[in-house]
Amino acid sequence: MAVASVMMMAASGVSRQELTDQALQGVFDEFQMVGLSAAVVKDGKIVYNQSFGYKNLDDSIALTNDDVMRIASISKSFTATSLLQFVDKGIISLDDDVSSLIGFTLRNPNHPDVPITLRMVLSHTASIRDKDDYSTLDHLNPAVNGDCADSYFGYKPGEGYNYSNMGLNLAGTILEKVSGIRFDNYVRQNVINALGLYGGHNVDSLDTSRIARIYRIRDGVYQEAKGAYASRAKDMPAYVLGYSAPMFSPTGGVKISACDLAQYMMMHMNYGEYNGTRIISEESARAMQTPVWIAKNKGEEQYGLCLREFIDFVDEARYNTPGNYPIGHTGGAYGLRSIMIWSPADNWGIVAMTNGYTGVEGKDLLKTIVNAIYTASIKELE
Repeated sequence: MAVASVMMMAASGVSRQELTDQALQGVFDEFQMVGLSAAVVKDGKIVYNQSFGYKNLDDSIALTNDDVMRIASISKSFTATSLLQFVDKGIISLDDDVSSLIGFTLRNPNHPDVPITLRMVLSHTASIRDKDDYSTLDHLNPAVNGDCADSYFGYKPGEGYNYSNMGLNLAGTILEKVSGIRFDNYVRQNVINALGLYGGHNVDSLDTSRIARIYRIRDGVYQEAKGAYASRAKDMPAYVLGYSAPMFSPTGGVKISACDLAQYMMMHMNYGEYNGTRIISEESARAMQTPVWIAKNKGEEQYGLCLREFIDFVDEARYNTPGNYPIGHTGGAYGLRSIMIWSPADNWGIVAMTNGYTGVEGKDLLKTIVNAIYTASIKELE
């Protein structure tokens, strides 16, 4: 919906709820989505939460605000948040050599004398290369993969940026090593449940009736991506604590509702505390939000510790100047897209997730959603 149209509707007495509903319905229709769920935060409160379409397209079951959806790479911030709890306790440091944390020597063979630190891993500057299958640490383990040369880029760790799902699965395994608790259980107990929220990595621990199915377009038809919610029950007898954590996808496995993700976001907006519960220290929260890597080349991001800055994303000039960029993360896998984005300067935040959509040439889905919400729900509140 165009900005001018939104302003005209606002002037005619249409409520902000109705404006936002209509703006999102327009985006929903344009991208022919299966389902869409969104939540908006302003000044520490959820001011909007609505869902559209279906959680089960095959049976025409409507998507509701209580339904959970896989959010893909936004999950990385849950892994980082969990590790920073141990940084806060002084048990580990962001500058620790991960070899000392994971239990085997982890080195880029092009730079064997350069330690790879936890900070590098969480900021995608560790020079770790994704493989087709990043669901196992075998690619990084010299005992299995020799010098592991094919698992690294040629640049010196800390001096380049490449987004690495393998790196975050490594980080999740480190969490198991330092906590002694299975990865999915630790995050659920110490982050999600600690905030009074519902969700988690392990589909077998969730109420399947609340799970929104994920769909991909194949030959013009939506088909369910059943792998998005694969049970790990049959694999559990062979699970090795401190090595098998990638099974639960620390890089992308969280399932949660838009409303609960918005509350998790508010914890980060408030630098580690929400509703009287402190999850991480203010220092750690600020470290997550501060870029470790400043973009130097096309395609790179200004990336902190599993959170990034959004540049040229919100169609408002003041959000596109250094020091005033919105912060958050996006996700995409199996046909889903998700976003968590907030403005530290103006104290607003947006969460949105879709379980299936059709691309529109020349348009970015998440950017379109965020700007529709911003114009309809936030712009006039500032």
